[in-house]
Amino acid sequence: MIDADKHAALLCDWCLEVQAGQQVLVRTTTLAEPLVLALSVALLKRQAWPILDLQPLGMLPEFFRHAHDRQIDSFPPVQMAMLEGVDALLGIQAPGDNDGLAGIDPGKQARAALARTPLQEVVLSGRWAGTIWPTPALAAEAGLSDSDYEAFVEHALFLDQPDPIESWRALSARQQKLVERLTPARQVRIENARSDITLDVTGRTWINSDGRRNMPSGEVFTGAHEHSANGTIHFDIPSKAGLVQGVTLTFKDGGVVEAHADRGDEILQAQLNSDPGARFLGELGIGTNAGIDRATGSTLLDEKMAGTIHLALGRSYPETGGTNSSVVHWDLICDLRPGGRVSVDGETLIENGSFTAVG
Repeated sequence: MIDADKHAALLCDWCLEVQAGQQVLVRTTTLAEPLVLALSVALLKRQAWPILDLQPLGMLPEFFRHAHDRQIDSFPPVQMAMLEGVDALLGIQAPGDNDGLAGIDPGKQARAALARTPLQEVVLSGRWAGTIWPTPALAAEAGLSDSDYEAFVEHALFLDQPDPIESWRALSARQQKLVERLTPARQVRIENARSDITLDVTGRTWINSDGRRNMPSGEVFTGAHEHSANGTIHFDIPSKAGLVQGVTLTFKDGGVVEAHADRGDEILQAQLNSDPGARFLGELGIGTNAGIDRATGSTLLDEKMAGTIHLALGRSYPETGGTNSSVVHWDLICDLRPGGRVSVDGETLIENGSFTAVG
């Protein structure tokens, strides 16, 4: 079992940098109770207030099965009041059933996401972080035993290191060299056996994602110019808890003009049709976390995997200079090991999943 006290300390002191008097909203399911309890104690010791929002298992699919249209297309005002009133939000992934939304109308899900855009805006404008707590459902999705999955997550979080915060600080320094290498970049090209796509990143800001927002993290990312994507890319890592697999997208002048998924194509098409911005890219990310060496079905982990890149359909992160607006932000992951290449202004940066030179 992961040391919940060690995990909580990492979240408080590295991710959220908790200060006395702050109110921290913790949102998760009841399966994460060991971490929630440890986190509550850690917050109280730092003279902060834990505000808990624990959802029963299966709540989300039951909402979609029973909610009226007006409940799909709105949200209770108290949710906005809570988000505006707290100093930080911590979300903990701890699902009980990865297939819980299977069979739920993707159109309904898109409507609900659109209605809750104001809530998302408040979250993203403040201090937030997301992490993961091992559950049997996550272990099964990863194809691992419960104990092996716990060890995998522990390693990805650097909780198996003597000083996890120092390990994250070291990763941050390594990634900063990559950011410096990419800052003057103009064109990025991604290639493998089924992909060849170019993106313009001229003048865009590269972000060092070192665990302050996502825990675990291990990526650098930016937002390509919205009308610059041209070519085709195949994403071989499953997403949306395995409900969508084998996505191939073709872009012209930034927008998706052809799209197909080997599995879950109806979900893909619904996401693309959510709003006009859903067909354009909001993010280009490069994974660097060597502690994540296999796909698990959790995007939080998989997009950080060393040797991969990911593109996100939809919403841009304003701090990158991106301007795309959408209710969607969907990270799709392409494994570059082996046979993949990323080149920057004609110079190879990544070959077969490994960096050729940084700094």
